[in-house]
Amino acid sequence: MTSPIVDAFDIASEGYSTDRVVADPELNKRFIAACRKRGLRDPATDLNRALLNLRKTGGLAGRPRAKRTHFQDEDDYRFAAEIAIRFMERRDGLSLDAIICDPEKAAQLDQVSARIAPGYAPLQYRWAALNLRKARHLEPEIVARIAPPVDVINVTVSEIAVDELPPSQGLYLFFAADQLLYVGETENLRKRLKKHLDHSDNKGLARWIWEFGTGALHLEMHLLKDGTETRIRKALELELIRSRQPIFNVKR
Repeated sequence: MTSPIVDAFDIASEGYSTDRVVADPELNKRFIAACRKRGLRDPATDLNRALLNLRKTGGLAGRPRAKRTHFQDEDDYRFAAEIAIRFMERRDGLSLDAIICDPEKAAQLDQVSARIAPGYAPLQYRWAALNLRKARHLEPEIVARIAPPVDVINVTVSEIAVDELPPSQGLYLFFAADQLLYVGETENLRKRLKKHLDHSDNKGLARWIWEFGTGALHLEMHLLKDGTETRIRKALELELIRSRQPIFNVKR
């Protein structure tokens, strides 16, 4: 006799994988509805995690190979999905699986991705994030666990008033829709970012802003605790440069 979760998966999956059933909003609604019909009243997040765990423990062995999921235009929004998942990992301290399993968090992932590269379906952003992990492009950034941010803010530069930026110390990332431009650290985000936007002392970033303007520029800020040592900020900055590979940083 199969478990209710396995039965619900078989009804909802249409031959797709467990990852697809969890990541696809429509298939996931069917899966949760099928679970409810079988008397399961756990939160959707817990049911999704249980489904992924079944796959990991071999609870779905013996089924035909799952239908392939592929989107030809993934290159156009993959970077947006990467920025979004990294942003939520840092802000919320959650893994990709935890985000994808939680319908509310997954919707936030969609919103952040769409702000960077608009015009794609939620499943496309989520699937791009899963593919990044499979390709080992989402390796954990260990130093952030030593000095986790107080807050992480992700905005388009055109939305912000520079004089209202926090004067906190922290890290900052400038990026476009398809590439990370520059990573830095500072003891005063407001002062440092105002300098970059007036006329950056990084020639590559200054040239990019002059050519494309700030309308196409995005900013992510990692606010750190008061009293964080300069050496810690610089270690965090170096790790981001190593793992994210911004195009205008000098590698040290």
